[in-house]
Amino acid sequence: MEIGGHVSRSIAGYGTKSAEQLASFFMEKRPDADKNMVLRLASFYVAEGDAEGINSDVAFIQMCLETGFLRFGNLVTPDMHNYCGLGAMDAAHPGERFATEQLGVRAHIQHLHAYGTPANVKLNNTLIDKRYKYVNPRGKAPDVFGLAGTWAMDKQYGAKLDALLTQLENY
Repeated sequence: MEIGGHVSRSIAGYGTKSAEQLASFFMEKRPDADKNMVLRLASFYVAEGDAEGINSDVAFIQMCLETGFLRFGNLVTPDMHNYCGLGAMDAAHPGERFATEQLGVRAHIQHLHAYGTPANVKLNNTLIDKRYKYVNPRGKAPDVFGLAGTWAMDKQYGAKLDALLTQLENY
């Protein structure tokens, strides 16, 4: 694992940071967080990302942005294990729920898979992301910049992810 240096903005591919490096980044931003839980989540992001050919650095950073570094708020609550706001639209649609941390991470990785890979690239794990089928066309966001206005309505969404990835490069 490299220390410092470029982190890819591509959704498909593999992260360069270890679970420990991801957790160190997170803990510096939010020192009051449960370090064991953060490391566990980081480990799930690396393993699930590797299983599906999705960049775990991007997915982990997106979780940080979406949850406010696991502070949550708004519609999604910690017990939902929904780390990317899947299906969270309004009070009547607060978002998807997953039974475990790992399944929540898997659904996030699978949703990124739909955005970042073409239709001929199949999932390796059983599909649990109920919203996967709604991503049309498949592969419409090959990098974090393509998520602006698609994954999130915020036109600066890609730039926000990019800025966090730049900070991650120092770990």
